[in-house]
Amino acid sequence: MYFKGRHPVNQFMGRAYLCQSQLYTPISTDNLEEFEKFVMYLMKALDFAIHDPRYYFLIYNASVIYWQIVRPYLKPGFRYLLIPSLSQIVTALKQAEEQDKQWQAELMIELLECFLDASKVKEAVDFSSTAAAYIKNNAPDKYQHIFSLMVIFKKYFFKNEGSDFAPGKLIEIECLECEYEVQKLGTKITTYTKGVVETQLKMIRRLDQALQRAVRLGDPSVVQVVCATQWNLCLPLLQHNLHQHVRKPLISVADVLEKIDSLMILLRCQVHMEIARIEENEDRIEAAMEHFQKAIYLDNNGQYQEHLKMAFHRLHLCTMLYKSPERLEDQAIMMIEQAKKGKEKDSVRKKRSLLVNAGLALAPDAFQIVLDSENEAKVSSGKSRSQISYLCAKAQHHTKSVEKADGHLKRLGHGNDKERIRLWAGLAKVARKQGVWDVCRAACRFCLLYDDTQMRKVPKSKKLQKKKASTIVMDDNRGGSLQMESTLPIKSFSFERDLLRTLAEIRFINAEATIHLLRLEGVQLNDHAVLPEDTSQHPTGYISKLPEHVPEWITYSIWVDHLSQYAMENFLRAAEIGEELNEAWIVHNTVVYVLNHNKHLIASGRQREIVESLQSLLSAIKNTGHSGNTIILVMLCNALARGLILCWIPKSDLKTDEKKKIDAATDKSKRASIRGAEKANIVQPLSVDPNGLSDIKAALEVCEFALNLTNGNIPNELVPIAARQQIIAVWVKAKQLLQQQIGHKLGTDDEAQNPITKVLVALEMYSCNGLGLMDFTVPSLSQLVKMTLECSWSDPLVELQALTRLTHFAYASHDHEIVMTCSQRTLQLDDAVLQETLSIAAYIQGRSIMENLAGKKHLRLAASKAFVQSASETGNCALLMLAARHFWNACLPFIGSPLNREQLKEPTETILKNIIKVESKIKKGTPHPHWLKLT
Repeated sequence: MYFKGRHPVNQFMGRAYLCQSQLYTPISTDNLEEFEKFVMYLMKALDFAIHDPRYYFLIYNASVIYWQIVRPYLKPGFRYLLIPSLSQIVTALKQAEEQDKQWQAELMIELLECFLDASKVKEAVDFSSTAAAYIKNNAPDKYQHIFSLMVIFKKYFFKNEGSDFAPGKLIEIECLECEYEVQKLGTKITTYTKGVVETQLKMIRRLDQALQRAVRLGDPSVVQVVCATQWNLCLPLLQHNLHQHVRKPLISVADVLEKIDSLMILLRCQVHMEIARIEENEDRIEAAMEHFQKAIYLDNNGQYQEHLKMAFHRLHLCTMLYKSPERLEDQAIMMIEQAKKGKEKDSVRKKRSLLVNAGLALAPDAFQIVLDSENEAKVSSGKSRSQISYLCAKAQHHTKSVEKADGHLKRLGHGNDKERIRLWAGLAKVARKQGVWDVCRAACRFCLLYDDTQMRKVPKSKKLQKKKASTIVMDDNRGGSLQMESTLPIKSFSFERDLLRTLAEIRFINAEATIHLLRLEGVQLNDHAVLPEDTSQHPTGYISKLPEHVPEWITYSIWVDHLSQYAMENFLRAAEIGEELNEAWIVHNTVVYVLNHNKHLIASGRQREIVESLQSLLSAIKNTGHSGNTIILVMLCNALARGLILCWIPKSDLKTDEKKKIDAATDKSKRASIRGAEKANIVQPLSVDPNGLSDIKAALEVCEFALNLTNGNIPNELVPIAARQQIIAVWVKAKQLLQQQIGHKLGTDDEAQNPITKVLVALEMYSCNGLGLMDFTVPSLSQLVKMTLECSWSDPLVELQALTRLTHFAYASHDHEIVMTCSQRTLQLDDAVLQETLSIAAYIQGRSIMENLAGKKHLRLAASKAFVQSASETGNCALLMLAARHFWNACLPFIGSPLNREQLKEPTETILKNIIKVESKIKKGTPHPHWLKLT
C-alpha cells in the first residue's frame, strides 16, 4: 500500500524497502526464489541510502538485517550465493565511512570466506590486500584471522597457477607464513618468555634459509621481500639480552642487499646500525666501526648522521691505546668506555675512580663539589654533637653542594650540548649499572641541566605517528614489580627526538637513584623522616622537646621530603616528555615506576598524598594511548579513584556496631532488643562533606572510564576479574557517597550484562548498606546466591571471596539455609593458597549451626567440626583463637561423658597443634596473613 501511494522521498522510503525485503525471508537454503527477492529489495534500500549522507544509517541497518537473515547460507556449498550482495554491502559501508570498524571488518572476512567457498581465489587475492590493510589499522584483533585466509588463498592460487615465476612466489608465501606465525603469538610477544623467543627465532632461521634460496633464484625483488620480512621479525629481539641471537641473520641480510646493490637504502642503513651495536656489545670494536662506516655512507638524507658520527668517533677513541686525546670530552669518552669494560670482580674503588675522573673531565668546575654532597667526612657534626644536629648538618651540606651544579652551563657555554647530553647520560648509566650511586646521582644532575634549559625549548609536534613498542621485564631486583616497556628501533629518526628519549631515561634513573638515597636515610618514597632513638644521657628533670619544635629536626625533615618531591618530579617530567613525543611506552614506564615505588603508600590507604601525580599520569596515558597495557591503566585508575574518595568517607563506628550485633545475636535473649533498636533507627544518618563532592564525582568518572574500557566490548582490553573487582568496589562506594542508586542492570550504562560483574556489584552494594549512608536497593540474598552459583568464574580466589561474603551476609540476616549452601560450596573449593578465606567460611558456618541447634545434639557436633576445620585452615592467630573458643563452647555438653571426651581428643589435639604452630611463627617474626575484611 505504501509503494502504491505517492510517498515522499525521505528515510521512510528506505525503511519501507528494508521492511519489504524481510517479507521474503527465506525459510531454508532450498528457497532460492525467496532469497533473491529478499536481496533485491535490500539492495534497493542500499541504493537509495548511498546517495545521501543523511541516510547512511540505513546502510548499517541493512547490513545487520542482511546478516541475520542469510545465516543459513553460511555453510559450505552455499556461501557463493552471497558474493554479489555481500560485496555491495561491504562497498557501501566503506563509502559511508561506517564508524563500527569491527563490524565492517567482520563482513570483509566473511566475504573472503565466500570467495574461498566459490573457488574464486584470484578475486580473493585481489580483495585480501585491501581487506588486510583495513583490518590491520581498524580492527587489529581480527588481523590473525585474515592473515590465515590470505596464506591459504595465495598457496592455493600459486600452486594452481603453474607459471615459471612460481618458485619466487612460493618464497614470498613463506615470508607471509613466517609473519603469520609470529602474529599468532599476539600479546605473548610482549612478555618475551623463553617459548615465545624460541618460536620467533625458529621463524628467523626459516627465513634465513629462504633468503639463501632467493639468492640462488637470482630475483632481486624476491630477495628484498625476504630481507624486509627478516628485518621485521628481528626488530622485537633487538634488546640487550636478546640481540646476540639475530647477529648472523642480520649480517646475511646486510651482505645480500649489498651484493645486489639494493635501493632499499634506509633499511640497509638501519641494519648496519644494529649490527654495529651488537658487535660493540660483544667487544668486536673494529667490526662495529666497519658497520658504522657503511651506515654513514648509506645515510643519504642525513637523518642519522649526528648519531652515527658520534658513535663512530667514540669507538675510534677506544682504539687509541697509547695516545691521550686533548679534548676533555674525548678524555671522558675513553674513561667511560674503560669503565664499561670493567669486570664484576673489580673493586668498587677501581670502578669509581674511572667514573669520577670522567665526571671531572666534563665538569672540572663543579662535579667534585656535587659529588661531595654525600661525603659524610665533609659534614660538620654541629655544636651539640647530637644525632639530630648531625642530620641537620648533613641536609644543609647536601643542599648547598648540589646547588653548585646550577651555574655550570652558564660557565661552560653551549658549544656542544648534544654530545655532552650523551656523555653525561652514558656516565649515569654505567654508574647505575655498576652500583656507584653517588656518581650516578651527580651525573644525572648535570645531564638534566640540559633538559631544564635547552630541551624544553623544543616545540611540541602536533601529530606524530605512534611508534611500536615491546615489553620487557626490567632487571632491577624488585620482586613483584610491574612490567616496563622498551622502545624498538624506528624507521623515522630525529636526533633531537632521540635526545629527548635519552633525557626521559635519565629522569627515570635519577628518580630511582634519589629513592636509593632516601632508603639510605631509612625512608621510603613519599614517607617522612623517622626521629632517631635518643640514646644520649640527660640530667635529672630533662624534658625532651617535641620533634616539630626542634629547628634542626625540621630542617632535616624538610630535606627528606624534598628528596621525595624531587624523585616524583623526575618521574612526571619523563611522562611529560612521553606526551611531547607521543610515545606511549615512556608514559607507560612512568606509571609502572610510580605505582611500584608507592606500593607501601597504596597498601596503607595513603593514595591521597599522590593524587595530583596520578591525575597527571592518567591524563598523559589518555593522550598517548596505553598500547594495550590495560591492566596497568586499570591499576592506575584504581589507585587514583581510591585516593580521591577515601578521605571523604564519613568516619563511623557502624562496622564495629554491626560486628557487635552479630556477636550478640548468638544470645537469643538479646535479639529482640537489637531488632527493636534497629526499628527505632537510633543511629543518626551520616552526611558527606560538600567540599568532597567534586573529588567523588571525579572518582566516579575515573571508575566508569576503566569499567567501560574493560567491559568486554573490545576483546583486547579485557583484564582479570580481580582487577575489575577493585574498580567496582570504588565505583559502588562513590555512587553511595553521591546518593545515586544503581539500577537493576547492576552495572554502568555501557556495561555489558556480564553475570560476574553483576554479582560483584551486588556484593559491594550489600557491603555498603547499613553504614549510616544511603542504602542501596539490592536484590534478595537468594537471588544473588543463584546468580553466583550460575557464574562461570575465571578466578577461583574471586569466586571464593564472593561465596564467603555471601555466607557472611546470610549469617548477619540469620538465614541459616543460605549460610549452609554458600559455606559448603566454599569448602569444596579447597586450595592451599586460599586457606584464610576457607577458614572464615568454616567459622561462619559453625556459628550459624550453633544459632540454629533447636536442641539437636548431632548439629552441635557438626558445628564443632566446622570450628576445627576453621582452626586447621588458618594461620591468623586472632581467627584461630576465635574458632578454638567456639569449638570449646560447642563441646561443653559432651565433656561430662568419658565416651564423648574420647571422641573430642583428636579434634582438640588438632587445634592445640595449630595454636603452637602459629605461635612459633609469630615468635620467629613470620607475618600471618591478613584476615579478609568482610565489609
